[in-house]
Amino acid sequence: MSSGKVSPNMSVEKINPRHFEEISLEENGFNKDRIDLNNNTTAKIQNPLAGIPREQLMHDVDAFAVKHHLADISGLLKRGALVAQDPINFEDVDGLQEDERESLHDEIEHKWRQPKAMYFTVILCSIGAAVQGWDQTGSNGANLSFPLEFGIAHNEWLIGLVNAGPYIASAFFGCWLSDPLNNHLGRRGTIFFSAVFCTLPVIGSAFTQTWQQMFVCRLLLGIGMGSKASTIPIYCAENVPASIRGGLVMTWQLWTAFGILLGFCANLAMYNVGKLAWRLQIGSAFIPAIPLLIGVYFCPESPRWYIKKGRYQKAYQSLLRLRNNPIQAARDLYYIDAVLAAESAIVGESNYITRFIELFTIPRVRRATLASFTVMLAQQMCGINIIAFYSSSVFVKAGSSTLTALLASFGFGLVNFVFAFPAVWTIDTFGRRALLLFTFPQMAWTLLAAGLCFQIPADSKAHLGLISLFIFLFAAFYSPGEGPVPFTYSAEVFPLSHREVGMAWAVSTCLFWAAVLSLTWPRMEAVMGSTGAFCFYTGLNLLAFCLIFLFVPETKQRTLEELDQVFAVPTRTHAKYQLTKALPYFFKRYVFRNKAAKLEPLYKFDRDTPRIKRSSGVVEKTS
Repeated sequence: MSSGKVSPNMSVEKINPRHFEEISLEENGFNKDRIDLNNNTTAKIQNPLAGIPREQLMHDVDAFAVKHHLADISGLLKRGALVAQDPINFEDVDGLQEDERESLHDEIEHKWRQPKAMYFTVILCSIGAAVQGWDQTGSNGANLSFPLEFGIAHNEWLIGLVNAGPYIASAFFGCWLSDPLNNHLGRRGTIFFSAVFCTLPVIGSAFTQTWQQMFVCRLLLGIGMGSKASTIPIYCAENVPASIRGGLVMTWQLWTAFGILLGFCANLAMYNVGKLAWRLQIGSAFIPAIPLLIGVYFCPESPRWYIKKGRYQKAYQSLLRLRNNPIQAARDLYYIDAVLAAESAIVGESNYITRFIELFTIPRVRRATLASFTVMLAQQMCGINIIAFYSSSVFVKAGSSTLTALLASFGFGLVNFVFAFPAVWTIDTFGRRALLLFTFPQMAWTLLAAGLCFQIPADSKAHLGLISLFIFLFAAFYSPGEGPVPFTYSAEVFPLSHREVGMAWAVSTCLFWAAVLSLTWPRMEAVMGSTGAFCFYTGLNLLAFCLIFLFVPETKQRTLEELDQVFAVPTRTHAKYQLTKALPYFFKRYVFRNKAAKLEPLYKFDRDTPRIKRSSGVVEKTS
């Protein structure tokens, strides 16, 4: 199959039309004289099949089928390639059978009508997210007793270090293992590997006799947590049809919240079993890892991984399990191969180290790196994991009994889970950036109010009640905002060529700062008091708001091509626009109630910009 590679020295007027669809011209990312693919600041990857003459496409498909030993389905592949070339107008494709047309129609009109294997994959990924949440809260209830047994209750730094163990290992080792593990073991093998490390170290933690042993077990747990969190969202995105991909990636947070709730349930159920309580509370986190460990090998491997390894027959068999009709499998097989060929033509062959370096050297990718770093950092700056990791200890210091503290922690977990559901529709209705800018001020004042309520006399009935109320309100604002956005945002902002290493970067950022929070909170609370520590995180919420305002572009309902244009805009231009245009407009419109105020848009998409259109043999610019 032709790779569609274009020489960087070709002028726009001489480019053969088979290499490009219609492309919006962006003032910041388009060179009017030529498109240099060796210095591609917009990282555009268009449909590589668009514009190829039918005769040439059929010849390419024949060569593809022979090369990859798929000659027995060459006719199916040809129909699939014609559909992939112009998926919107599949009705115009000659030779499609009636059941094939019906399946392609259902793909649009009944997008949730998918094969059992696809839904089994969804369930498995949900279990993987629940494992993440349960792992995060396994030590929450145990914090009330294991420091006493190990004789470290007086040393806040050691308590923080033990709690931070999984996040230290995830940030520095587990996340970065995901790329080589995926390369050698595949998606399923990597998930199996991570499930082993989410099972055995957790059980081992329940049998430890010293804090050093427990710390080592939690470091091993972090290897599994990091590799799993970096792989499962990618595995989802590659196996699930594009029409439901966004909703599924968002559910990572939903099921993580469910896992947190289950962890709090386990803590509550086992609190009254004497000295064994903390061991059972920590050890119970292995429970959801068992079905993940077993179920992963009943799922189909990622077709994209098979194609990268040159195993096209297996990729086709995997797609047959994940799609309703062979025409969809053939279409996706040929299209994935075409995308990978076009991607290789743009970024070339690169190893893991090169791709990591390119996160910071290619301008379009660097802006995505900065934006994903900001939203992941903000998830820890907001202070949510103060409650997820230490809520039981916080409530005990507020004057509650052990049982009341565990009940209050359960209430937090329940609120966190229930209020994650609205994000399923708000994340695409209001947008990622809009949700963050709305919820961070709300999290700031609720956290401030919770901290100030510690000043109410401890013997007052209002003391614990108001602290719990504002913590619950804090969780209610977090769950539909900063909760689902980081993983959804990070999974979509990177171009396909850098998605794996980009996701590893994003997850390691999140878990590194989770380690910092877990390590520093016990000492911070001891030195600053609960009120001072909560006020400190109130300030971080406001700082995170400013960072998001300046450095995080909106990605709501934008295609990949449009996101390339969004991230082609220099960061300085974006920040200047927010300060000089968006901020004054907000004050005029919503503070001074000037309904006549208008906001000049930063981005100009298809209807506003010149376009490149195809004509006979050349590419012409039109308005």
